[in-house]
Amino acid sequence: MRSSIARTASLLVAFLSVAFLGASGVASAHVRYVVDRGAAVEALRFLVETLSNPFNLFVLGAGAVGLLAALGAYLWVRPLGRDVDAVRGALAGYDDLLPWLFRLSLGLPLVGAGFNGYYFSPLVHAEAFAPAFGDLSGVFVRLFGLAVGFLLLFGLATRLVALVGLAAYLAGVVAFPALLLAFEYVPGFVAIALLGGGRPSADDLIAAVAADERTAYSRVDPVYRRLAVPLGERIEPYTAFVPTVVRVGLGLAFAYLGLVEKLMNPGVALAVVAKYDLTAVVPVGPELWVVGAGLVEILVGVMLVLGLFTRAFSAVAFLLLTTTLFGLPDDPVLAHVSLFGLTSALLITGAGPFSVDGWLHETIAGRRAVAAETD
Repeated sequence: MRSSIARTASLLVAFLSVAFLGASGVASAHVRYVVDRGAAVEALRFLVETLSNPFNLFVLGAGAVGLLAALGAYLWVRPLGRDVDAVRGALAGYDDLLPWLFRLSLGLPLVGAGFNGYYFSPLVHAEAFAPAFGDLSGVFVRLFGLAVGFLLLFGLATRLVALVGLAAYLAGVVAFPALLLAFEYVPGFVAIALLGGGRPSADDLIAAVAADERTAYSRVDPVYRRLAVPLGERIEPYTAFVPTVVRVGLGLAFAYLGLVEKLMNPGVALAVVAKYDLTAVVPVGPELWVVGAGLVEILVGVMLVLGLFTRAFSAVAFLLLTTTLFGLPDDPVLAHVSLFGLTSALLITGAGPFSVDGWLHETIAGRRAVAAETD
């Protein structure tokens, strides 16, 4: 009876915590994609005044306590343990689809960027390249997005295209710091470069034909045996770090959005709250909306970087993105596809190496082994 009550209570606390995170998420993601500018607001004074309000402090504190209680209750009670293990096992079974998922996650938004004439992020339009390319700036930006995007979708020369995309993004960040809002492209490109095209892809199809010595193509192919096979063998040991790369990169992206876009630039975030009348959704002050959204994104980012409750906070990140898209109707959907894809990938892979989750798993497994030996 007590065990049943404890499970029910832990599930209730978890539900309330997730509901709080989801409500805050409506003001999350890229606020500068939906408003041009906001009133000049001094960030430090705004934060101090917001946290000096007893009601705001109570709401934020209650949310933090509820979250800690939910995590603690889960570790203590482990409700629906077998169900959770079954879900994890099913998700892990999709690992062969990861290369395809990564290619879709970056290829689709890049094709959209090409058609719409912006460079990775809607904040960097083709006109920004006019000093370098003149009247051809629009052609350059569109061709780049379409070429890299479609090659990724087809899975043709996948690793090379990913490296080209990564170099282009990093060069763009130097010229246009606003591209940091699309930082998730970095772990995405690195993951694709490590995993290759996977299946289905043009690379896999070409490799199958080139590997068959009976085919005419296998006798003239200049890439498969001399380059693709040796390169794949050298990279293979590092593919285990793909979850780590994605987790840390995605965590930094979320933390950056929460800190820089929300807490350090509250004027723009307040403009989003006013534009969509978010105070009517949850009757709290606009300053609490902004601070709450910023803190939630920072929390998600930190937990992903640490690799603590990775799948759970990947699900929270997915929830934040989903509520944002439904709550902000003119938010550019394609600009968030990369975030959706990478969070989905973490649901499949889990934390990977160099994570708190991994350390906890090894510790618990070790203790169970010792207990079994003593019995």
